[in-house]
Amino acid sequence: MCPKAAPGSITVRRTVNVKEVRRLDRVIIRFAGDSGDGMQLTGDRFTSETASFGNDLSTLPNFPAEIRAPAGTLPGVSSFQLHFADHDILTPGDAPNVLVAMNPAALKANIGDLPRGAEIIVNTDEFTKRAMQKVGYETSPLEDGSLEAYHVHPVPLNTLTVEALKDFALSRKDAGRSKNMFALGLLSWMYHRPTEGTERFLRTKFAKQPEIAEANVAAFRAGWNFGETTEDFAVSYEVAPATKAFPPGTYRNISGNLALSYGLIAAGRQADLPLYLGSYPITPASDILHELSRHKNFGVRTFQAEDEIAAIGASLGAAFGGSLAVTTTSGPGVALKSETIGLAVSLELPLLIVAIQRGGPSTGLPTKTEQADLLQAMYGRNGEAPVPVVAPRTPADCFDAAIEAARIAVTYRTPVFLLSDGYLANGSEPWRIPETDELPDLRVRFAQGPNHTLDDGSEVFWPYKRDEQTLARPWAIPGTPGLEHRIGGIEKQDGTGNISYDPANHDFMVRTRQAKIDGIRVPDLEVDDPSPSSRPGSNEGGPTGGARLLVLGWGSTYGPITAAVRRVRAAGGAVAQAHLNHLNPFPRNLGEVLARYERVVIPEMNLGQLATLIRAKYLVDAESFTQVNGMPFKAEQLAVRIQEANDAR
Repeated sequence: MCPKAAPGSITVRRTVNVKEVRRLDRVIIRFAGDSGDGMQLTGDRFTSETASFGNDLSTLPNFPAEIRAPAGTLPGVSSFQLHFADHDILTPGDAPNVLVAMNPAALKANIGDLPRGAEIIVNTDEFTKRAMQKVGYETSPLEDGSLEAYHVHPVPLNTLTVEALKDFALSRKDAGRSKNMFALGLLSWMYHRPTEGTERFLRTKFAKQPEIAEANVAAFRAGWNFGETTEDFAVSYEVAPATKAFPPGTYRNISGNLALSYGLIAAGRQADLPLYLGSYPITPASDILHELSRHKNFGVRTFQAEDEIAAIGASLGAAFGGSLAVTTTSGPGVALKSETIGLAVSLELPLLIVAIQRGGPSTGLPTKTEQADLLQAMYGRNGEAPVPVVAPRTPADCFDAAIEAARIAVTYRTPVFLLSDGYLANGSEPWRIPETDELPDLRVRFAQGPNHTLDDGSEVFWPYKRDEQTLARPWAIPGTPGLEHRIGGIEKQDGTGNISYDPANHDFMVRTRQAKIDGIRVPDLEVDDPSPSSRPGSNEGGPTGGARLLVLGWGSTYGPITAAVRRVRAAGGAVAQAHLNHLNPFPRNLGEVLARYERVVIPEMNLGQLATLIRAKYLVDAESFTQVNGMPFKAEQLAVRIQEANDAR
């Protein structure tokens, strides 16, 4: 039985372990295998223990779109990358220091990402002639010298796992399924991770199958003991907690979709409104539906519709009925919802459209990330139908973005787009749990009676009589006596809401709806520019005057951009950075910020959609740096591009 350690403590292990222990400031680990090998579970458990230990971390799950891709093939490889450190980090890392390869396909699919000197833990049991031929290996890479640049640890994971579970009444095949827990135990020993949480998790997960639970625990412990006793692993590693990376508070590890779900629940509570979700399952947004369905105790109602159109139609009906209404989707689901979004613009009702972007077009790449729905969110409806757009920057920021989107929706009576993406949705990082009194008050005053006096002195209710500050129309709950009013997609008469075909009225209503969006109050854009000329109004630049280059981003590019900017600055470059959370309307000071710099570079995971908007609105010759390969930017590739742009004159 392996010795246990409390979270944050490794003193017990070090008293019995005579092997060398080296201290590192950060590590990048990638688990890779077939989509049925449990790599996502293995990575998730290692992440959870790393979070409880107190490291800063960032993760990148990467898995096939197929439910079960052909075993042993390159398209079927699933991986989970974790970057953890004793200091503040921003990305899952560019290249793994350690690769756990469960089969030849996992090795071949990932070897190109490894730097020289990286460690590779290989499951030798899977390197059969047939398995290697399936992925194009004519000779064994474990024997032909092709891995000489790396530190290779051959481990017969299947054999060792089956041997560890020989006392359990399991077939060899069933016992072999626990090899991912053996690998997890080995890595937990290598990096001094706590063990109690994983054992508790396994017993809870398999509570109805106690023998399976204990078998997995036994495999996990066997992996830990193997690292402790084998001569092949002569060194273990310490990565101290990131005690200086976090402000005081209570933290937990959280994924983007989970943070977004919690943000929606919190918004409903702060608005004192029932939360209603109408959704159709679609990758990678489905987790939000799954999570919200668990929280009926918070007044959450979820409806899994028969299709995307029915889902948003039900949500819009819930908004009309006085709920904080949400619909979630990904990729092509946004297109199917477009007509009803236009109806919501016409009705001027609060509705949150959560779009978790993925690779496109059409069905595209369901499990890969992209930022290519920005222009669709901005303009993807018939007619003039402006909609505010909010985009989170990190997994934890999805919580705040959900609350901000709800604030705009209920304050200004408008549908709001919340644009996340697959990288944020599935990735995770530490999140400080906020206190309730830190959350904004989103309570709404519904219409209670007449709000307009006619020429004859009679008092009536006008559904399109607007607030002078926000231009929001009153929100009237159906069934309130005297507040009966028309709804429908045909143009409304100003004030009364009656059907109108008058050209002048249509022109007025179109301009009024646009003015309402333009008038939404959002925070000014903050610029990270340590140079002397970063004060407002300054346009000096250069070696003595400060940065000439501004790197502008939006959404999930925040982590890679910030990491890249740090590298450029560490090399002596003067570079400014700003990041947009609000895409419509833009912050009021954006034009003034852009005018301070000679050059503006905009990295995006599309073909330059934000750059197109910036050029059109501000007449700035913004330079695009784009990538659409289904993966997030690497910090190093951005650093090189930023440095090149900064050096150019």
